Amino acid sequence: MDSRLKKLSILGCLAVIVILVLVVVYANGGLKKSTAAGKDPAQTASTDPGAASSADTGSAGDGGAAAASGEITNGSSTFSGKITENQVGDNLKGFLEDDNFFDKDNKDFLEGLLDNSKRVSIATTSVEKDLRVQVLDNKGDLVTGEDFSIRLTDEKGGTSDYKDPDKDGIIYVGSLSPGNYEVRLLPIGDYKVPINSTTVRVKERVEYIVISDISTLIKTEEEIDAEAEDTAEASAEEDADKTEMVELQFGGTRQKAGIDVSKYQGDIDWEKVAAAGVQFVIIRTGYRGSVTGALVQDPCFEQNIKGALAAGLEVGVYFFTQAVNEAEAVEEASAVVSMVQDYELKLPIYIDSEGAGGNGRADKLDKDTRTLVCEAFCRTAKNAGYNAGVYASRSWLYNNLDMSRLEQFEVWDAEYVSVPQYTGYYTMWQHSSKGHVDGIEGNVDLDIYYY
Repeated sequence: MDSRLKKLSILGCLAVIVILVLVVVYANGGLKKSTAAGKDPAQTASTDPGAASSADTGSAGDGGAAAASGEITNGSSTFSGKITENQVGDNLKGFLEDDNFFDKDNKDFLEGLLDNSKRVSIATTSVEKDLRVQVLDNKGDLVTGEDFSIRLTDEKGGTSDYKDPDKDGIIYVGSLSPGNYEVRLLPIGDYKVPINSTTVRVKERVEYIVISDISTLIKTEEEIDAEAEDTAEASAEEDADKTEMVELQFGGTRQKAGIDVSKYQGDIDWEKVAAAGVQFVIIRTGYRGSVTGALVQDPCFEQNIKGALAAGLEVGVYFFTQAVNEAEAVEEASAVVSMVQDYELKLPIYIDSEGAGGNGRADKLDKDTRTLVCEAFCRTAKNAGYNAGVYASRSWLYNNLDMSRLEQFEVWDAEYVSVPQYTGYYTMWQHSSKGHVDGIEGNVDLDIYYY
């Protein structure tokens, strides 16, 4: 190839290279321009995940943050100004250029959104043609001392308002027609009440099912007048004939020796109790108040059940009833289940059906109603997976209960005699209230369990 042709070839190659470079530069510049103008959102999303279109967030400022103007209102508080929604680019300090970001009013509002101390919710329960609404704080505790109100809306759109007159955090509505209702907690003060209403079904008949939110109704003795409320009387003393056996009864086939205890035994040394030969214990979980009907936990229940189980004893429990109907019996059984659910029970849950000194709220119940109470209690406990039974003296079993309707449950007969006179079926016999066991100061009830 001559020199002239060689020079032309070289110049041609250089020209092609220059053209290619110009094409690439032009293409890149056009792409950026198109993306900045929002003409190709799909490409924008793939090349810059942090970017947002101006239609959603407004234009991006020099600080690198896309913002929109507007207001957020919560109750009486209003936040005004720019709302930072997306970060564009690498400027992590863009919020410093927002003139309103550190305004006191905005800070107070944002802190208010995060403050749950005044946030409340409601829990609703229906047992039979009634409705109980509990107002709970963010920890699940009752909110007391406030005049809360609810609005009920029935299936036809009719509304009725109900207040909490005693300000105990519980609004109870009785004699309701069965059906579905909308329940709304009405605004009060600076409390943050639920925005949406709650739907609840008011039941036509009692269902023997544990009430899930019953624990908030259980009180301690510090909250009530225990002397006036805890007034159970042992009617078994009426049947005593001074032949009762005041020592633990060991031996025999298919029987165990045990005791039953409550707060009246005080602090118990359970290791000594077990060493004395006690094989089982029935522990009082609590009682319903004879005057107010409050559900009260025995102050020694937890320490007793923990100590007894740690010492290797078999455990059952009992609850002194003052229920006046089936619905209250379901409440009592639910309270017991809530108290024992974390412990292993090998023996039944008993309802203690006795008098309360003649002035108790349930002392004047007729035989049929009292039997219904015991049946409802036991059915509820059994439906929760526990064995259940009835405790009473011999004369009480004969005269105050229709035992033919309670045959499917265990019976704990209290007779302070050498040989039981009760002719009905029973699996446990309380044979003395004057027993003495190492580890317990004073008297304690003695029992035999047959298996």
